[in-house]
Amino acid sequence: MNPITPEENRLGFIGIGYMGRPIAQRLLQSGFKVTAYDRHRSKADELTRYGGNVAQSVAELASSSDVVLSCLASDEAVLHVYGGADGALAHARRGALVIDLSTVDPKTSLEVSRLGSERGVNVLDVTMSGSIPTAEQGALVLFGGGDARWFSAAESIFRVMARKYFYLGPNGSGAVMKLVVNTLLGVGMQAIAEAVALGEKSGLERDRLLGVLSETAVVAPAHAGKLARAKERDYSPQFPLRLMNKDFGLILRLAAAVGAEMPATRAAFEVNAAQAARGQEQDFSAVILEMENRAHLGSGDKGT
Repeated sequence: MNPITPEENRLGFIGIGYMGRPIAQRLLQSGFKVTAYDRHRSKADELTRYGGNVAQSVAELASSSDVVLSCLASDEAVLHVYGGADGALAHARRGALVIDLSTVDPKTSLEVSRLGSERGVNVLDVTMSGSIPTAEQGALVLFGGGDARWFSAAESIFRVMARKYFYLGPNGSGAVMKLVVNTLLGVGMQAIAEAVALGEKSGLERDRLLGVLSETAVVAPAHAGKLARAKERDYSPQFPLRLMNKDFGLILRLAAAVGAEMPATRAAFEVNAAQAARGQEQDFSAVILEMENRAHLGSGDKGT
């Protein structure tokens, strides 16, 4: 197959959300022709200022695109977008390429690949490590599953999105790698939240504690920025708590399927779920608030 280029290929992008918007915007600014679709039309309309077009339906988008990208919030959304008579695969051109960027169960990635194969459409699951700022900068890290030849053909797209991209293996491999990475992301954030609560409970001044922690070698770059924002009590979503909660569920489902023991992940999921139950749209680093609240109220009272 020929390499994908801005001159020869038209892109369709489904899902203009937290991550989809900056990625689609970068593709437009890099010279790609992009048609967008989102069930909330206003989100897709935002891309017209950068030269993007807006499709009225998934079917319209798929029928006019050489490459369909999607960035969706759940397995259900992915299966809805690609399956059925009105789905993207039913209307995609034979020989087209699908690149699903969503964080989903590997079984969902395999199902989309199977459906694509029946229609003569090639499917890659290419998951992402990074948040909104890294997407805006084109500094994501990507993990790809599917046909290696098609992964190579799509490198022009990946170079716009990412500072590094890796081919992991057959379909489903990208989805698995993302869950491995997000295990470290979520459990690491929980460990930080516990450490912060311990320091505060032991008398350390909060701002100084957070500032010093962010300078230590034990805090990963993905978490260091969260400490700076926590210092300002800014928990506005870059990677929403509800999506980390969803990912914990996917991780533990995969662990059960393959027989992997994950006690630390289960504990982190419990705290994440408690903060998510408060109903606010917050960043996943808001587990710091949950642990601070528990420390403040005492071990015998977990708060409301």
